[in-house]
Amino acid sequence: MKKYIIIAIISATFASCGNKENKAETTEEITNENAVELTDAQLKNSEIQTGKIQQRNISSLLKVNGKIEVPPQNMVSVSVPLGGYLKSTKLLAGMHISKGDIIATMEDQQYIQLQQDFLMAKAHYTSIEAEYNRQKELNQSKASSDKMYQQAQTEYISQKVTIKSLEEKLKLIGINPENLNENNISRSINITSTIDGFVSQVKQNIGKYVTPTDVLFELVNPEDIHLTLTIFEKDLFKLSIGQKIFAYNNTDPNKKYECEIILIGKDVTPERSIQVQCHFEQYDKSLIPGMYMNAEVEVATNNAFVIPNDGLVRFEGKQYVYFQTEKNKYQMQEVTTQNNENGLTQITFADTTGVRNKTFVTRGAYTLLMKMKNTEEEE
Repeated sequence: MKKYIIIAIISATFASCGNKENKAETTEEITNENAVELTDAQLKNSEIQTGKIQQRNISSLLKVNGKIEVPPQNMVSVSVPLGGYLKSTKLLAGMHISKGDIIATMEDQQYIQLQQDFLMAKAHYTSIEAEYNRQKELNQSKASSDKMYQQAQTEYISQKVTIKSLEEKLKLIGINPENLNENNISRSINITSTIDGFVSQVKQNIGKYVTPTDVLFELVNPEDIHLTLTIFEKDLFKLSIGQKIFAYNNTDPNKKYECEIILIGKDVTPERSIQVQCHFEQYDKSLIPGMYMNAEVEVATNNAFVIPNDGLVRFEGKQYVYFQTEKNKYQMQEVTTQNNENGLTQITFADTTGVRNKTFVTRGAYTLLMKMKNTEEEE
């Protein structure tokens, strides 16, 4: 009976050892699936080169979008301070205008009343001024009471204030008070453009009465148009004032417009984005406010791992590099690729332990991939 027990233990021990050996072989097979070995002759005839991994700054393109906008100081909403009827206008949306051009004619009886009030106040001023000067002389000689002099002075100052206020009202509607007399009183006034640019919107029609708060036209000076970009919060650290960008539209993506970042917003939207203002280096008449644009911003990544493009292989939808394990033996390792510049590609390892000490294949990586696939097929 003891003999049978001893035999059973020995059998179990050998069986356990056999399982461990099988597991070891399986593990070795799994490890070797990504390994390849070359003979001395194969290595000599190949273009394989090796070297240490590099770390350097590499530029990348941050692609964003936005639209062309005009700063508030270049947009004009035209209205009439005293209101009135729109008598005539020839403006159409998109029409070019120059500073000083007559863009509309307004008509209203209050313009007549204002001119009448001014001329009558001016006519009364002469007699009031004369009476003031007379009372002043009499008061100095004690021939007139202080009360009479003060009344004349008050009336004189009040009339000056009335005339000055009426002058400003006339200037407000475009009438020069110095040229106004009883022979050129008019029931209409002209509205002139204050900028060089084009008409953005025509909001009123002829014959309609408009109040001082109603907008007649929207005018735009496009020479100082801005590109407003929408930047996500995670990319904000990549941008800075004065940084150059290149903008283009979908109609002609090959035509690039150079811009410069002039302002970075300080308010984050609920979508976690920030508005960035950019100035066009050169004005182009084909760029219209409201037009959507794409932009590319060149940013730098500091101390990134890079490898020559010939050291990368793509296999089954993934990117790999090879590093040397022994003489003529190489192991394939998966990486994530990012930016590419001057024949170098930025790569990221899942585990960077020992990366700097490894010797990587920098040229001829596809030779190793072909050898590895051929070996698998032969097996």
